[in-house]
Amino acid sequence: MREAGAMSSSVELAITGMTCSTCASRIERKLNKVPGVHASVNYATESAHIDVDGVLVVDDLIRVVEQTGYAAVPVADAQADDREIDGLRGRFWMSLVLAVPVAVLSMVPALQFPGWQWLALALTTVIVAWGAWPFHRAAAINARHATATMDTLVSMGVLAAYLWSLWAILLGGAGGLDYRMSHGFGDHTATGLPDLYLEVAAAVPVFLLAGRWFEARAKRQSTAALRALAELAAPDAALVIDGVETRVPIDRVGVGDVFIVRPGERIATDGQVEQGASAIDVSLVTGESMPVDVHVGDAVMGSTVNIDGVLTVRATRVGADTQLARITRLVAQAQAGKAPVQRLADRISAVFVPIVMGIALVTLVTWWLVTGDVEAAFTASVAVLIIACPCALGLATPTAILVGTGRGAQLGILIRGPEVLEDTRRASIIVLDKTGTVTTGRMHVRAVLATPGEDSSRVASRAAAVEVGSEHPVARAIAAGVDVASATDFANHRGLGVTGVVDGDVVAVGRPDWVVRTVGAPAVPEALRSHMHEAESEGSTVVAVGWDGEVRGAVVVGDAIRPTSAQAITLLRGLGLSPVLLTGDNPRAAASVAHEVGITDVRADVLPEDKLAVIRELQRDGRSVAMVGDGVNDAAALVQADLGIAMGAGTDAAIEASDLTLVRSDLLSAVDAIRLSRRTLRTIKGNLFWAFAYNVAMIPLAAVGLLSPLFAGAAMAFSSVFVVANSLLLRRFRPTA
Repeated sequence: MREAGAMSSSVELAITGMTCSTCASRIERKLNKVPGVHASVNYATESAHIDVDGVLVVDDLIRVVEQTGYAAVPVADAQADDREIDGLRGRFWMSLVLAVPVAVLSMVPALQFPGWQWLALALTTVIVAWGAWPFHRAAAINARHATATMDTLVSMGVLAAYLWSLWAILLGGAGGLDYRMSHGFGDHTATGLPDLYLEVAAAVPVFLLAGRWFEARAKRQSTAALRALAELAAPDAALVIDGVETRVPIDRVGVGDVFIVRPGERIATDGQVEQGASAIDVSLVTGESMPVDVHVGDAVMGSTVNIDGVLTVRATRVGADTQLARITRLVAQAQAGKAPVQRLADRISAVFVPIVMGIALVTLVTWWLVTGDVEAAFTASVAVLIIACPCALGLATPTAILVGTGRGAQLGILIRGPEVLEDTRRASIIVLDKTGTVTTGRMHVRAVLATPGEDSSRVASRAAAVEVGSEHPVARAIAAGVDVASATDFANHRGLGVTGVVDGDVVAVGRPDWVVRTVGAPAVPEALRSHMHEAESEGSTVVAVGWDGEVRGAVVVGDAIRPTSAQAITLLRGLGLSPVLLTGDNPRAAASVAHEVGITDVRADVLPEDKLAVIRELQRDGRSVAMVGDGVNDAAALVQADLGIAMGAGTDAAIEASDLTLVRSDLLSAVDAIRLSRRTLRTIKGNLFWAFAYNVAMIPLAAVGLLSPLFAGAAMAFSSVFVVANSLLLRRFRPTA
């Protein structure tokens, strides 16, 4: 026995042998009967997510699945292959080659040579015994468990048509060499001999095998995004051990290890740049097409590609803790889950097959009693069995979720679970945390002020020369992008400012009153002071710059508004969401940012612990609230919101509390997340509508004899292909430019 854990544990099993959503429902019911087990089985992903209260013994769970008639292995042990697709393709083509002459001979009397029915019977026997074997096998497994699925309907319909034809040829007088059949759709022969249904028994498996083959291929394509994520991981790393570079497998890299990344190589794991500068291609992980420049101190994500410089990186996260691993887990969990609407479809599918079998039986008896024509009764009953297979119903939701969440992963949008789709549709208010969401969360120079007669560029360059030696965020902002030599005799006066010698002058940069005292100035000039006060009232940080006995100017530093924030706000309004800006800044600073991006509803001076109260206040009148945040102090509010959206560059607490995670720290990603989620939900509802409408419309037609078994099989296969193809259209979703 393999014990995978204790107390509260979970496992993902790969399930094989399922042929429709009813199979998944049966396995789910069996697993949930085990004490302490909470299972969700997904037909589209062919997997089971199982949570266990207590000791988790994987072998016991696998045994339950096997006793139900299916096979299972842990997902980690499953081998992705195309054997199922290859098998279905082979059965389809062989059955098609054999079915064409059967259909032509049965439906074109002029081609019916003496003894033609015996050749048709031989060809059909191969199709029924070998081509349709997957349906018969599944029906037999279902029968052992006293249940029925769509395979039961298919198997019964095909066998009924075949066995009737076999009886007619062997015992009913249709075996004579001069036998002719005028039509293949239930009409009696001109001689009054029993009609044959060999074309039905031969063609229906061909249609259904084609549908099953296309379905399997589509499911393979729809999980391509998840497989691609898993394949992104770097296989090894150039680890620096005792000053020597050694290439080691990725599983030997630990937190704190230092490794080298050369141009063209994948970054082995999440880390921080210790030496070097380069541009990083993050498109495969975040969907962002533009490379990201990184320097010493910047964080880098594992599996992204180093473009043009040699980097020395210290590992900060490895293995299952990396951002790529977390992305992969979130996508897998979302695809394995079920939307509320899918659970309704599962319940309908579970009772649908027995009801259809009852309708087929009633159709048979009614036709027989009313018309006395056993062949017409048989034809209508078989058509009901075949047309009613609920394949499309079972595929409607999971295929759309698979494709939608997979496309989201490619674009850096992680949907935590299918239930989130409903929340994106209901949301009418979106609350935006200011710092790190609407703004970048990083300081930048907004303005350089100079006293009359002083050059602002000289103020900026001298301030930068001194601040180069400081690690303070404000200092980094002042020094960034200014190409100057660092000052000599640098000194850091903690909490006050810094000093250094530039071109022979002692330059002081820091608090205005401290700079006045340090350089021996009489005071800050009044004109400069008024501009400084105005900048401070708008939420900016102002540092004075002085030398040679005078305060020469000031540098205004503030948080930069993201370039795409204003566009994103406009698009969010277009989606029916009213934006609210939430910040702890003073009202003037908040109003300035809100005005720049086009927000009219501003909640300022909000303490971190009060954000939760704001969300509850907005929810009181029954409106559904979405929130976008990135910090630890946003976590509680994200949980309280009906839809929580976390920026990917934010804290772990915010990401864990959210429903949607944006790998790219860009509000346009929030727009795309809501657009994609809503489009996926529309696709699900469209699929369900057509699946229900199809069965509701076609079953009565079959029951009254207006639909032949041959056309019923073709229509049933087409419905499944239509639903899958409609879901695959989600792969064409394009992000906001």
